[in-house]
Amino acid sequence: MSPDYRVLPAVIDDIFGIWLFIAEDSVEAANRVESEIWDAFADLAQLPDRGHHRPDLTSRPLRFSLVYNYLIAYAPDEHPLLIVAVLHGMRSPRLMAAILRDRE
Repeated sequence: MSPDYRVLPAVIDDIFGIWLFIAEDSVEAANRVESEIWDAFADLAQLPDRGHHRPDLTSRPLRFSLVYNYLIAYAPDEHPLLIVAVLHGMRSPRLMAAILRDRE
C-alpha cells in the first residue's frame, strides 16, 4: 500500500540532519525520533486538519504539527498530502520562514 502523502526531496535532508544530530548522543534515540516523524506523516495524511496555522512563518495555507521539538510543515489541501519541511521548533522564526519560502 502506498502512503497517502508525499515529501519534497528537501524533507529527506531535513530528517537525515535531525537523525545525525541526535545520533551524536544516541543512535537508538535518533532511530526512534525518525520513526515517529515518518509515522506522523501517515497520521497527518489521515487527519490533515489536525495541525495548526503559523501566519508568523508563512502566508501559504500550510499547517504545522509537532513531533518532539520538530515542526512538520505540510500542505493539507494537496492530494496526496504534501510534506514541505521538518524544522526544529527552536530555530529562529525568520530562518524557518526563509526555508519555507525556498520550498514553494
